[in-house]
Amino acid sequence: MPVRMKDIAEDLGVSLMTVSKALRNHPGVAEETRRRVCQRARELDYEPNLIARSLAGHRSFLIGLVVPDLMHSFFAEVAKGIEGRLAPSGYQIVICSSGEDTETELRAIKLLLARKVDGLIIASAAPHASRSMVELLEGGKARYVLIDRVVLNGKANYVGVNDDKAGFLATEHLIEQGCTRIAHLRGSMVSTGRGRLRGYHRALAKHGLKVPLEYVISGGHQDSTGYDAMQRLLQLNPRPDGVFCYNDPVAIGAMRAIIEAGLDVPHDIAVVGAGNIRYSDMLHVPLSTINYSTLQVGQSAAELLLQCIESKTPLPPKRILFPPRLVVRKSSLRHPPPASGIGRVLASAQLQKHAR
Repeated sequence: MPVRMKDIAEDLGVSLMTVSKALRNHPGVAEETRRRVCQRARELDYEPNLIARSLAGHRSFLIGLVVPDLMHSFFAEVAKGIEGRLAPSGYQIVICSSGEDTETELRAIKLLLARKVDGLIIASAAPHASRSMVELLEGGKARYVLIDRVVLNGKANYVGVNDDKAGFLATEHLIEQGCTRIAHLRGSMVSTGRGRLRGYHRALAKHGLKVPLEYVISGGHQDSTGYDAMQRLLQLNPRPDGVFCYNDPVAIGAMRAIIEAGLDVPHDIAVVGAGNIRYSDMLHVPLSTINYSTLQVGQSAAELLLQCIESKTPLPPKRILFPPRLVVRKSSLRHPPPASGIGRVLASAQLQKHAR
């Protein structure tokens, strides 16, 4: 016969409720009791009956995660943070990709709601929430949290990063490196793209720099689109001497176009991306970027969703913004560290400061 929670409770002389809470990592259980229960469950090879648990608690213990691009390591890192926080509480994730398509996104949300998920975490492909999306999210019983991209400003739980500040940090860094003709390969008009574009313009205005309108063009969100967009910028006269890219894949494509044109990164054209994806520091020219605290975004979104699920009454919308952080690498350093002496030590300390 399969081992039941009741067997563990009788074996340890505790209540069935205590065993249930301990196995769900509920805060209302003493740490020593939790340790004993979990140890005994492992010894007895206990496996939870998910169907019975769902019926008893009127929950599916499923969380839907909708992201624009499963291939982008940024969203993979976010998913890792979400799973790490949800798994101890007994929840599993069902992941759907919208492919940056709003209709596909709506179908995914409908599918997840039909599966009776207890909650949704959504990085939306839509620039603004459509009536269909609002009706889906507000009409269902599932709680939801938006991440990375804002579509229901002030009306929904949201966890992300200050994109305006990210664009400002990246652009001002290029200015500090001596760039005066700074282009921007912008993203789509979702909130992340709009915010980074605002920060770019704000940094230029602060330092009294003006650039031609053709210096701002769509770079999409992939390395291939970044490559094509950078080739267009290279045809301009004068060409840019610095480029802030919407994200790291776009920046990687841009660097490939620059190098194929026989130019040097960063001395001919300095490049900064955004997202600090896992392999950014392993490229032939390590990429300067903006760190977006991806794991923390995922963990915070999961924690916020759990609070909404556990609450017996609706909670007021909460907005959590993480500060972006500049990570300086070779792709933007037009002034390399001195070859020897105290200057090299100071330059090294400056790099370490930015990398923290």
